Amino acid sequence: MFKSKPSLVILAAGMASRYGGNKQIESFGPSGETIMEYSIYDAIKAGYGKVIFIIREEFSDSFKAAIEPKLKGKIELEYVYQSLDKYSGGRAIPQARVKPFGTQHALLCCKDVLDAPFSVINADDFYGFDAFKQSFDFLSNGIEDGKYACVGYELKNTLSDNGSVTRGEINVNADGNIIGITERKEIYKKDGKAFTKIAGADLELALDTKVSMNFFCFTPAFVNWSELEYYKFLDANLDDLKAEFLIPEVTDTLINSGKGAVKVIPTEARWFGVTFKEDAPIVKAQLQKLSDQGVYPANLWEREVLSVVDQGA
Repeated sequence: MFKSKPSLVILAAGMASRYGGNKQIESFGPSGETIMEYSIYDAIKAGYGKVIFIIREEFSDSFKAAIEPKLKGKIELEYVYQSLDKYSGGRAIPQARVKPFGTQHALLCCKDVLDAPFSVINADDFYGFDAFKQSFDFLSNGIEDGKYACVGYELKNTLSDNGSVTRGEINVNADGNIIGITERKEIYKKDGKAFTKIAGADLELALDTKVSMNFFCFTPAFVNWSELEYYKFLDANLDDLKAEFLIPEVTDTLINSGKGAVKVIPTEARWFGVTFKEDAPIVKAQLQKLSDQGVYPANLWEREVLSVVDQGA
């Protein structure tokens, strides 16, 4: 049994090439909040004890300057730097490689600081409080190594009007456990339907398809296990300058190799995020609406955030 409260790991080292800017620290909320601040607010409210940011060292100063004054004293903070040379096992990284090696490599960079069950999320996605409350409950109720979870969203609630997206399509058995995660790339909306490209042809996807938004619940054992998988990945893909070691695909490997099980946690929360620059005004309007409705304060950090766990809820 783990003694520490669950941690929240935030993936903030991506290059945001489709967005064209450092969206991780861009202001979206009514009082200049970043999107990830809403996730942190909801995580504190749900009962999480620590936030671990995975960032690139070259923008650590600007990142910390934007985040720390707001969060000081509200939750424990820790930083991990993702770089191409970490966990390379002595392999020579091609000089032309610029893009990070993906989300599971980012998690692997956390290996030495993880001391509790944790959830992992994207910095530029809004997930909603229900997702954090349900994930915290899962992580706090006797989670075991090899028995993990993924928060599942309906595909129709995760699409962008401004371009194609990548989503992990979740397939489950009768017990609600995932039997596979298929990484679907170039998913786009057309005439009220969703499609993806398969070998150059359009394949329609059901709008209620459960998809992964990179909101997973693990123990540190999952990260330890993935290290050897990463070395296999590098040996097979080192010269592919765009290849990525991704959480959904590694999770799929875990399941299909019989090394673990992953259940789906369905959530009523609505997702939204910024993939393209054109998404920004939509996200700002949605956050303003939630503030106007009283779901969130106009300034997230003007007062103490009370955990529902500490309140005995």
